[in-house]
Parts: sequence; structure tokens; C-alpha cells
Amino acid sequence: MNFVESDERQALRKAVHDLGKRYGHEYYSKKAREGGHTTELWQEAGKLGYLGVNVPEEYGGGGGGIGDLAAVCEELAATGSPLLMMVVSPAICATIIARFGTDGQKRDWLPRFADGTVTMAFGITEPDAGSNSHKIITTGRRDGGDWVLTGQKVFISGVDAADAVLIVGRTEDAKTGKLKPALYIVPTDAPGFTYQKIEMDMVSPDRQFTLFLDDVRLPGNALVGSEDAALAQLFAGLNPERIMAASFSTGIGRLALDKAVAYARTRNVWGTPIGAHQGVAHPLAEARINVELARLMTQKAAALYDAGQDMAAGEAANMAKFAAGEAAVQAADHALQTHGGNGMASEYGLGAIALSARVGRIAPVSREMILNFVAQHTLGLPKSY
Repeated sequence: MNFVESDERQALRKAVHDLGKRYGHEYYSKKAREGGHTTELWQEAGKLGYLGVNVPEEYGGGGGGIGDLAAVCEELAATGSPLLMMVVSPAICATIIARFGTDGQKRDWLPRFADGTVTMAFGITEPDAGSNSHKIITTGRRDGGDWVLTGQKVFISGVDAADAVLIVGRTEDAKTGKLKPALYIVPTDAPGFTYQKIEMDMVSPDRQFTLFLDDVRLPGNALVGSEDAALAQLFAGLNPERIMAASFSTGIGRLALDKAVAYARTRNVWGTPIGAHQGVAHPLAEARINVELARLMTQKAAALYDAGQDMAAGEAANMAKFAAGEAAVQAADHALQTHGGNGMASEYGLGAIALSARVGRIAPVSREMILNFVAQHTLGLPKSY
């Protein structure tokens, strides 16, 4: 097994890092506090091909894998300019459409995913169906050649900047009468589709929304792939989501550590940089170790997924997401503590970073549900719920 990334991947990381540094955390924070979006960064990243590195070459993409896209996500986060919608639009939605979409859907959407000229949100969570997707009640019913969707979604990212939402719903099986999963592409300007912002304490230009689907009429080709393969299609997008979430978290952890180290080197008390004290240095060193371990697990998960080993990738992606979320929280907490009182000042941005890091322990799947997964599927222990 090779633990060193290819020259091409390393060159991609450097180029993306350089792009992110030109924007940086001040740009990101300013956009967030003004209620704006990181549109300029998204458009430039798309124009340079970074948002479409995982899209097949025949549709204008880079022809790479989820590991390449995860590298882009991590480097932008590490520079203080994370693009949360990368976790959703090119990772989940483009992957599902590339693997299961019709020829028409691929021709229509993939080139625009490749150059970043389209953004697609992803709607799965409902008020009474979080981790338990079997309780989803958003339903699609046939009406002639059309589909009509009814339901509600909650905590859906970036809808105000999206052109469409890939909605996870359910449709009735004609033979059994039971509901089964189905995926629909819903334009955000479709009649009957509305959304409401959820007020959050987190400082981010990527906001969260509640969605309402009131008899949203869609053409027959809004259904992605086959009705009978929807569950497989759904999980094909969730493993990349976890890998990308892990990369997002490791990038945030690196950002926090970079700020802490720079401060510890220059902050002098009684003539000595505070970084010379082991009480400051050791927590930061430990945090660095844990971030690097999480990065390694994330790269393993991406390699397994790109090799087509979906089952093994599922286990590794969950472990990577867990490790990265924990590592980012630890790094942010130690960075804030290193700054002392300055850690609470908006000038240094550590408070916002700490809250962003904390999200990695909750979304897109909680650390507790990952522990349940590992206990049941890896260790073979009885299911507890």
C-alpha cells in the first residue's frame, strides 16, 4: 500500500491551496457576516476545474475520483475559505447522477457540475426522519407522465444559492403497495417549492433551510435512475458525503492549528514565546497527530471508494468522518485556549472556527450513529435500536 499521494494529487493540493490563500478567512468571514455568499471563490474554482475533478472527462470534468475532490475541499478549508456546498453538489449529487442518471440527465447536469456553473443541494433529512431514513414521508406519486411531490425537509444546506435540490422521497411500489426510496431533481423555482431560513448561531455564508413541497409537479425525467435501484443510488452518494465531510473537518483542524502555532511563536510573556512552554506545545502537538491520523483514514476511505469497494469504503468513510470530527474539535479548542482572551475576539476568528469544527461531530451523521455502525457492522455486536 502506498501512503504517499501521487505527484498529480500533490500538485492539485498546492494549486488549490494557493487559490484559497488569495481569498482566506477574512474574505469568508466578511461574506458570512454580511449575509453574502462566497460566489467569487466558487466561480473561480469552477472555472479552474477544481469543482469538477471527479466528473467524467467525457462531460468536461477531470476524470478523477472522490479522493481528488476531497483534496480540493480540504485545502480550501485549511486556508480559511471552505466551500460547504462541495460536500453536497459535486460530491453527492454529481456522483449519483454520473453513476445512475439517465443519458439526458448526464448531458444536462454533469458539464455544469464540472465547471461550477450549477449548484445542486441535497434534501434527505426531515423533522421526524434524521438518521432513520426509513421514516421519510416525502412522497412522489405519478400523475399521468408527471411526478407530484409532497413533503418537508429540514437542515438543508445552501438552497438559496442552488439551482435545484436532489430530493430523497418515497414512491409506492405498484406490486406491494409499500413505499420505497426514490430520488428526484427539483428546481428551486418549481411552483409549490418554498423554503425558509433556519436562524443559526454559526457564522457561515452557507445557510440552512426548511423546505416545503406542496404538490410540486415535475416531469417524468425528474426521477434519477431507476425506481427499483433508489436505495443503492442513495448510498452511492452518502459514502462520498462522509469522505468530503472528513476532509472539510481536517481542513478546519489544520486552519485552527496554523493560527495557534503562529500565535504561540510570536506571543511573548516575560520575554519567552508561549509556544516554548510544554503546557501550550503538547496539546497542539497532540492535536496535529490526531488531524494527521484522520487525514490518513480519509485518504484510505477515498481510495477504497475510487477502487469500487463500496462495502469497505462505507466502513472506512464512517471511521474517517468520526476521527476527523473529533480531531477538528480538539484542534480548535486547543487553538482557542492558546490564544487566551484573544481567542474570544472576533479579530482572530477562533470562536467561529470552533463552532464550525463542532458541526463535524453532528453532521452529516452524528458520532453516536457512527459508533453504532462500527459496533454492529465491524465488531458484530447486537443492534441496540
